[in-house]
Amino acid sequence: MAMNGDQLVRGSAWDGQLRVFAVRSTGLVAELQRRHGAYPTAAAALGRAATAGAMMGAMQEGRVTIQIKGDGPLGEIVIDSDDEGHVRGYVTHPDVHLPLKPDGKLDVAGAVGRKGFLYVFRDYGLKEPYRGSVPLVSGELGEDFAYYFTVSEQIPSAVGLGVLIGRDGLVEHAGGFILQAMPGADEKRLEELERTMAEMPQVTAQLSEGVSPEELLRRLVGGNLRVEPAPPPVFRCRCSRERVERTLMALGADELASILKEEGRAETHCAFCNETYAFDRADLESLLDRLQGSE
Repeated sequence: MAMNGDQLVRGSAWDGQLRVFAVRSTGLVAELQRRHGAYPTAAAALGRAATAGAMMGAMQEGRVTIQIKGDGPLGEIVIDSDDEGHVRGYVTHPDVHLPLKPDGKLDVAGAVGRKGFLYVFRDYGLKEPYRGSVPLVSGELGEDFAYYFTVSEQIPSAVGLGVLIGRDGLVEHAGGFILQAMPGADEKRLEELERTMAEMPQVTAQLSEGVSPEELLRRLVGGNLRVEPAPPPVFRCRCSRERVERTLMALGADELASILKEEGRAETHCAFCNETYAFDRADLESLLDRLQGSE
């Protein structure tokens, strides 16, 4: 179930000349911040990436993995999403918080870094996933995703991403949009759209006024808009204790016996959800008995 009224819509405008996506991802980003204890700047960067990931997951069936490797103090940002609205992610150093920029905004680009790469892996369920990458162009992430779509996927795109952090350091609003020009799109209308985007308030300012994702798109592209709801974004990790048990058993009886003898315990940590799974001596003995009993 989506948290805090999170919502995602997708569709088209201008009689199919534009493909459009918009999302309110406040609950998702707040959950990511809570799980990772992310400081404001780190939460904003992670949240922008997760917001983009949620919309990219809604673009086609399958899974999308995003890696952002900049030269800033955040380290790596990784987002994993799918077409059912499930999103998870982490940042290497969630305790990064930089001084505000002169305009009072969070310094996301300073935290991400302005040099590095954005990688996208799309798994359609085929033998080989699609892989694309582009160098970072700003570190603000919205521009970087737009550059990725335009250069790597050959789809001229505009991307707006926003995360508003309150005075208490917690996420108040998050959301974004992706607009993609299809072949033959009217150049004059695209130029007009660029002016509209430049003059519009920030995404989070509109979300804080109660503007819905559909209304956000309508303000951008006008009345000729057709959208449908997509699965709302929600945090969901694929890890579980049972999955870790299967991994341990896959090591084989000899390796498991060796761990039991040398360590007496085993522990694994999931970077995506920040959960730790611990197995004491009794747990390992039980797994070993199951393994030996199946031989």
